Amino acid sequence: MDILELLRAERDKVAQQVNALDTAIGALSGLNSTGVSHGPRKISAAARARISASQKARWARTRGKKVVSIAPKRHISAAGLARIRAATRARWARVRAAKK
Repeated sequence: MDILELLRAERDKVAQQVNALDTAIGALSGLNSTGVSHGPRKISAAARARISASQKARWARTRGKKVVSIAPKRHISAAGLARIRAATRARWARVRAAKK
């Protein structure tokens, strides 16, 4: 039975070494982490104002009050949209010609 006690003692010693190695790995992995934290996301003051105004308008509508409209969203003109479409068609024509 002396050999059995020696094996158990050796097993306990190795288990302690494994625990020590796991602790060291855990401590060092925190130092070499590649995930960079950039902090909380920041939102511009103008965006906060738009969000606030739209939320106030929603609450006013639910309360049945008159809603003052916020600045309308900008839309692209028909001429600008036509220029974008023409440029896209020309680009795809160049891509198709390059394949041939």
